[in-house]
Amino acid sequence: MASADRVTAAWYARRPSPVTFALAPLAGVYAAAIAARRALYRRGVLRSTRVRAPVVVVGNLTAGGSGKTPLAIALAEALAARGWHPGFVSRGYGRRSRDARLVDVGDDPDVSGDEPLLLAATGRAVAVARDRVAAASLLLEADAACDVVIADDGLQHYALARDVEIAAVDGERAFGNGRMLPAGPLREPLSRLDDVDAVVRLVPRDAWRETGDAMETLMAHEPVRWRNLAVPSRTEDPSAFRPARAWAIAGTANPQRFFDLVAALGIDARTRAFPDHHRYTSADLALPDAGAILMTAKDAVKCTRHADARFWALDIRTRVDPALVDRIEEILGRK
Repeated sequence: MASADRVTAAWYARRPSPVTFALAPLAGVYAAAIAARRALYRRGVLRSTRVRAPVVVVGNLTAGGSGKTPLAIALAEALAARGWHPGFVSRGYGRRSRDARLVDVGDDPDVSGDEPLLLAATGRAVAVARDRVAAASLLLEADAACDVVIADDGLQHYALARDVEIAAVDGERAFGNGRMLPAGPLREPLSRLDDVDAVVRLVPRDAWRETGDAMETLMAHEPVRWRNLAVPSRTEDPSAFRPARAWAIAGTANPQRFFDLVAALGIDARTRAFPDHHRYTSADLALPDAGAILMTAKDAVKCTRHADARFWALDIRTRVDPALVDRIEEILGRK
């Protein structure tokens, strides 16, 4: 197991491990730095910049995925259905440049990042930059109609002033051992949840329900279609698709979530996990006796260049509680 994998395993282990204890002193230093930085923003020593449109931040407390990008897309669709004109900003994690730029659907993921391409596939304007203020400014300059900026990630990016904070939580892995980086998965202490406007927990489809509490809601991923990477117009119904000799691959923060979903769809697949935001090579995809190679939409944007007729991406939608959208609109209305 690679060192990064050992650390991640320690974060979510049931019992403390030697890795956790070894990294505890660094976690103390990290926690102190995070607390000091936030205090500087609260006291006005470091300043947050407000852009001309309200900002909704969809983030999390942990390193790694918790369904932020699909949730950001679902909220944009819900707000658009109510008459808003949302646009997206993102850091564009994994891109090889730091400049602020607009994202087009056909961009190279090395230039734009992988998750921004999923945002761009919605047809809405997307801007990326390490500096989220620069990204938001570019977005609003390019899309005069944009009246709400949705930041995919960025809960800890205090330089961009925000009106609404949404914390996404993986309902299965939660906060791991509850320790700060690098001894645990936390970017900020759990007390940070007291300050956000809503907490949204990712649960399996059959566990989703309306909670009746706008501040504590659930979300679930619902399969929409299998889409062929070589011939995008070719699709398959998830309830009926049963490819032979299938492999499932995932370069996400929690590959097992995708593998479990594939199994729940009735597909018997061998699996191979890659690091989050992995840049795929043809060698990575030379899977023995593969009749079908199944992946997430996030992986697909980096595999299309290598794709043949065996490659399939699972498109999903995120089911959210209408109470969450009501709460966002209520706050935006007050602002």
